[in-house]
Amino acid sequence: MMKLLRLAMFLGSVLLLASCGQKEAQTTEEKDTPKIALVLGFGGVDDRSFNQAGWEGFKDWGHEKGLKEKKDFLYIETNQPQDNSTNVNQAVENGFNTIISLSYLQADAIKEAAVANPDLDFALVDGEIEDQKNVVSATFKDQESAYLAGIAAAYTTQTNRVGFIGGMEGPVIQRFETGFENGVKDGAKALGKEITVDSRYAASYDAPDRGKAIASSMYEEGSDIIYQAAGSTGAGVFQEAKTRNERENSQKIWVIGVDRDQNDEGVYQTPAGQEDNFTLTSTLKNVGAAVSEIAEARYNQKFPGGDHLVFGIKEAGVDLTEGQLNEEALQAVAKAKERIIAGDLTISEN
Repeated sequence: MMKLLRLAMFLGSVLLLASCGQKEAQTTEEKDTPKIALVLGFGGVDDRSFNQAGWEGFKDWGHEKGLKEKKDFLYIETNQPQDNSTNVNQAVENGFNTIISLSYLQADAIKEAAVANPDLDFALVDGEIEDQKNVVSATFKDQESAYLAGIAAAYTTQTNRVGFIGGMEGPVIQRFETGFENGVKDGAKALGKEITVDSRYAASYDAPDRGKAIASSMYEEGSDIIYQAAGSTGAGVFQEAKTRNERENSQKIWVIGVDRDQNDEGVYQTPAGQEDNFTLTSTLKNVGAAVSEIAEARYNQKFPGGDHLVFGIKEAGVDLTEGQLNEEALQAVAKAKERIIAGDLTISEN
């Protein structure tokens, strides 16, 4: 009987240890399994610009990995300024161990959450947070692609007046504005003419009506090309350009797209009933690739916390589409691009 009792106690201990080990393994496995939330900036997931590009790249990555949408990865929309902190905290409370933000306006919310949750991973795309080991930052050399857009505008304008419409003032949109203005300036110099750049801000990334009104004023004052870096506010610029191009006896005007190829936004019917396109070109921002790279690193347990990733033309992070550019403009853009990649031309951020 004593032998049987000792055997029972021994087996019980073994089972208890096995149970504890299994529980610990499950906890570790649970922690290692990526559950990633993408917190969008203002403008919605279908802004046909920055948010959409980021979500599309992230979604493709998630499906390739066999992860379940809404369970293992999802996006959270941001509609009001107060949503910045609420959305980040919501992702933390719902058990997501990696939170990626798509807006520099959420920098404070991300840093607060990262300090409060040192075991979780955070990322800020299009902004930088310094000295935080569980946060990776990713920014783009928007000034490089915007510079190419400025060259393209200089070689295309017939009125020698072009416009720039930004969403909200800040370091990111300043890169677009500065790059575009410098590109126009250098393009004009090469052509031996003077070109005026009219730059304005809509103070919103989600106000198409405001974008339309500003575009109307710019076109009325003689600009024949507008480069918009304004999220879904830019949709209003396309609407205004379409209305004007479809009028009888109207001189063709152009829009330069941003963040993704917005060529489809420029399709319209001429007064003669022919299909045409007024999207001159688009500056590309490989947001989806940046988000996917961060997600992939987390998936492989190699999250680059504390790093600052920078994506420029050389890194295939930004670029310019061919769009409807004429041959002379394409050649000028190609030469400028080669100089940037070679390091012979550095474009200022501000």
